Amino acid sequence: MQADTLIFDLDGTLWDTNATCALAWNRVLAHLEVPHPPVTEADVRAVAGRSHRDAIARAFPTIEDESLLDRISAETELEDNRALAEHGGALFEGVLATIPRLAEAYRLMIVSNCQAGYIEVFRSTSGLDAHFEDHECWGNTGRTKTENLAAIIERNDARRPVFIGDTTGDHEAARNNELPFIHAAYGFGVVAAPDATIEAFPDLLAVLTR
Repeated sequence: MQADTLIFDLDGTLWDTNATCALAWNRVLAHLEVPHPPVTEADVRAVAGRSHRDAIARAFPTIEDESLLDRISAETELEDNRALAEHGGALFEGVLATIPRLAEAYRLMIVSNCQAGYIEVFRSTSGLDAHFEDHECWGNTGRTKTENLAAIIERNDARRPVFIGDTTGDHEAARNNELPFIHAAYGFGVVAAPDATIEAFPDLLAVLTR
């Protein structure tokens, strides 16, 4: 697969933060005195890949007060980042060793539907910051993943980019930008007919040299 730039989704592709985010969301519910069953890791995983505000609305379908949902969304954005800065996220197996090897041959970037500051926490806590040239997210722009993917390609003049992600939303964003898509099957989603599939992160090394 010919490529000069690898653009990664974050959650479900590079790391798993569901347990830490569940802790953060429960802290916010307690602070706002919202009666609700405890949020679990599975609850957060079920809405992974969506913009943060949409994820909150889907995670709490019994809360009909939009202003309250706005408050929960705003506070969980900040609490997620604080909790992750403290505890970190769980890098998928092979990410720590493989990213530096990939950076020797490709430009590396990240596009995510996360809130502002979240990618920066990943970059700083993972020890991989130096290997990524750029990133973009919904929290910075308010735009879709398709639009943010297009923006990062344009501003970096990426000639042969490939997008790596784990959900159908990632696949759709790649298709909308006419990019090859590699599905991270170890992540949180099922994708039909990707251009390639990896069962573990280090598999990228072989897929990209085919």
